Amino acid sequence: MPQTDAPLLRPPRHPVDPRARRWWTVQALLTLSGPMLLTACAMAALSLLFFPGALPWLAPLLVVALVLPAVGYLVWMPRWRYAVHAWELGGRAVYAAGGWYWQKRRIAPLSRVQTVDTVRGPLQRHYGLATVTVTTASTAGDIKIAGLSDTDAEELCRRIGEAAQDVPGDAA
Repeated sequence: MPQTDAPLLRPPRHPVDPRARRWWTVQALLTLSGPMLLTACAMAALSLLFFPGALPWLAPLLVVALVLPAVGYLVWMPRWRYAVHAWELGGRAVYAAGGWYWQKRRIAPLSRVQTVDTVRGPLQRHYGLATVTVTTASTAGDIKIAGLSDTDAEELCRRIGEAAQDVPGDAA
């Protein structure tokens, strides 16, 4: 068995804002869980009105196929994403971990930072949250740190801008 001296990559130090769980819950309700629950209710109501004999077999089917997955996603996904999402700004790099089903960790050297953007959608503004996107000179794509408080997002953008100017390399 080959022995490797490569260090293990530790998780980033800073979790996202706890309000991100509520934001992700409302997103889930509006995009997936809500429509699934609404579909289950509509199908049960239509069955009750027009095909009452189908309800004994349709109700368990709706619960298994629509209600349980919708409620599971609504409850489980925000908690899992909160446990996974984190970020850190070091002296030479930006480090972010994210995802909920497909998890990824990205490290971008500050010398490769091209732009830093802050996005606040309507739901994010309601919860006082923001998403910071760090664009680098990389084909791997941007680094997105979602679920930051407004103040953390502004501070992170300021610090990345200052640090990118101080690091010799492409950004200087």
